[in-house]
Amino acid sequence: MLAPYPQLIKAGYQRYASYRQAALAGLSTNLVFGLLRAAVLAAVLAERGTVGGYDLATAITYVWLGQGLLTVMLLWGDTELSSRVRTGDIVVDLGRPWDLQTALLATDVGRAGAAVGMRLLPPMAVGALFFPFRWPERPSTWLLFPLAVLLGLVVSFAIRFLLNSTAFWLLDARGTIAVWGVSSGVLTGLVMPLPWFPAWAQGVLWWTPFPALMQSPIDVFTERGDALAALAHQLVWAALLLLLGRLVLARGARRLVVNGG
Repeated sequence: MLAPYPQLIKAGYQRYASYRQAALAGLSTNLVFGLLRAAVLAAVLAERGTVGGYDLATAITYVWLGQGLLTVMLLWGDTELSSRVRTGDIVVDLGRPWDLQTALLATDVGRAGAAVGMRLLPPMAVGALFFPFRWPERPSTWLLFPLAVLLGLVVSFAIRFLLNSTAFWLLDARGTIAVWGVSSGVLTGLVMPLPWFPAWAQGVLWWTPFPALMQSPIDVFTERGDALAALAHQLVWAALLLLLGRLVLARGARRLVVNGG
């Protein structure tokens, strides 16, 4: 039975979409940083030529897609679940007639849907209007890219869910979330394309879920590598991390009861 999850998707969308001024301020910041990043990468390519298979158009597309996906993936995390654990409000959530993990995922999908229109499409439009931009050449890419974004979002949610769930043991998960915020830009391919890393680092990172958030959707859009392999990588990690999240939540809920929460 789907209810109440479609309603939660709608609620997540409406909640995020209602903060138009905050979205506009965040978009302005994204555009400024996008211009700076585009200038840096253009300077590197002007000096070195093609790097890691990236020409100027591909690098510019990487920048503006990354700036747009940043908010869609909510890369630097949130503290809503951990805050509810700390205050004890999580007891109410666990008692409601829903699956908590699925409910939070549905809300996050709605939030990301609003972010696509408010924070992803405008940077792409700026990049396409003012810079060389690499549009997909294969029609199938227009179908695969939204799927890559959705799977990346699920992986991002699963990671954020696990980070927030540490509050069951630590009471305050802000430290773990802060560590993720500092490291995620590098690990996911936001700060610099992963193909620009040394070969050994690329090999290590592709055994982790981190490229699924940013690098994989961008690679699918720019038609770099095997799109189906990238989607399979995302799907496997999404399933594994969601399963791990369920196990951690079950352990955390038992601990909450034992502690009298």
